[in-house]
Amino acid sequence: MARTVGATRLATLLGDFDREPAYAGLADGLRALVDDGRLPVGVRLPSERELTGAVGVSRTTVARAYAALREEGLLRSRQGSGSVVALPEGRTRVSDHLLTPRHGLPGAIDLTCAAPSPRPGVLAAYRRASEALPAHLAGTGYYPSGLVVLREAVAAWYAARGLPTDPDQVVITPGALAGVAVAARALLTAGDRVLTESPTYPNAIATLRRSGGRVMGAEPDAESLVAALREVLPRVAYLIPDFQNPTGTLLGDDDRAALAATLRRTRTTAVVDESMAPLPLEGQAMPAPLAAHAPDSISVGSTSKQFWGGLRIGWMRVPERHLDAVVAARLSLDLGAPVLEQLVAADLLTTGAPLLDERRAAVRATRDATVAALAEHLPDWRLRVPRGGLMLWCELPAPLSTALAARAPEHGVVLAPGPAFAPEGGLDRFVRLPLTLQADTVVEAVRRLGDAWRATLAAPRRRTAATPSPTLVA
Repeated sequence: MARTVGATRLATLLGDFDREPAYAGLADGLRALVDDGRLPVGVRLPSERELTGAVGVSRTTVARAYAALREEGLLRSRQGSGSVVALPEGRTRVSDHLLTPRHGLPGAIDLTCAAPSPRPGVLAAYRRASEALPAHLAGTGYYPSGLVVLREAVAAWYAARGLPTDPDQVVITPGALAGVAVAARALLTAGDRVLTESPTYPNAIATLRRSGGRVMGAEPDAESLVAALREVLPRVAYLIPDFQNPTGTLLGDDDRAALAATLRRTRTTAVVDESMAPLPLEGQAMPAPLAAHAPDSISVGSTSKQFWGGLRIGWMRVPERHLDAVVAARLSLDLGAPVLEQLVAADLLTTGAPLLDERRAAVRATRDATVAALAEHLPDWRLRVPRGGLMLWCELPAPLSTALAARAPEHGVVLAPGPAFAPEGGLDRFVRLPLTLQADTVVEAVRRLGDAWRATLAAPRRRTAATPSPTLVA
């Protein structure tokens, strides 16, 4: 199914552009939209005649701009099919979004993982869980849906957020990504269309694609997502409405309601990743969960971002009509999560509010220090300061994040380039910075990044493959 962008919408995306000469300015504007991922690969552009009126230039100007992009491999045109966005050889989409861990470079600061270290209270929760463990040692230890005590704690967490939940709706998984994998196996068949935000979580892209989904992207705002749902008519939409990874976008209640109405009309099941929902940083009230507006949604969450990734405990909140398919899919993947860690997770969800407050305070301090360091060392980078979540999404002055990621280890920093977060290519103008390190460490990392950025700018410009070196992106 070919996607299209209308002339009016494209003119809005372009905004003002240099008109001396106009064809070069128009080509530069279109090129930037492709690099940023706002014009995804495979999208059909308006005809030369249609765009002429929308942007107020001659048809010859549009024709020359399109021709320049075709020469670069950014457009492919066929008689009767129009002009379609492409990426040239060497700039294709990331070859493997599910990236694998590697041993860190000695002395390097790793900026690839937005995952926090545990607070001291996590160890105390392990001690309490160990005392409760003997009561569970008489059986087989297999709990495919999870321990009752943990499912009750998860149900209470949803109820406190304004979404009444029966513990029987909850399925415990080894992390939120495992929940996405179970949902994908339950809902998708080969070739089904899946809509995600662009950018989005790299490991989810890989999980959905390897479950047979044809993954397509839309910008992480309600208007773009609603338009894409109507056009793509996907079977599944993977969405992160709460401090989106990596942009930090938070959808409000009105936007969630509009999105839910469109999900119903398109008969799309949303898989909603709520991993960041516990992390508002300004003490603000949070919107109701998306499932409160879209009851057919499957929600996934975990303890990783709020407490510790090493727990490897997540969950799914499943509406009744999907429950049998989800349980069957779960049993085809594994037979349950570790009992001790489930007890720890139940303890933390019940008693861990002080730890979560400490986590928010630490992230807020790191966020503010990172923003100040960026202003000092990389003043030409642009960003929107998020009010929650665990990352900053930084826009570079040029599409060089892949080149920067390749050069950064020479300066003692490891980071993931923007294309790792792109479901359909592009985004080489962006990098994600985590807010999970100590403030002084991340300030030093930004100083090193400044050196790496200046070295990248000074190096000979050449198009590089948008494939990061293998590293863990979390």
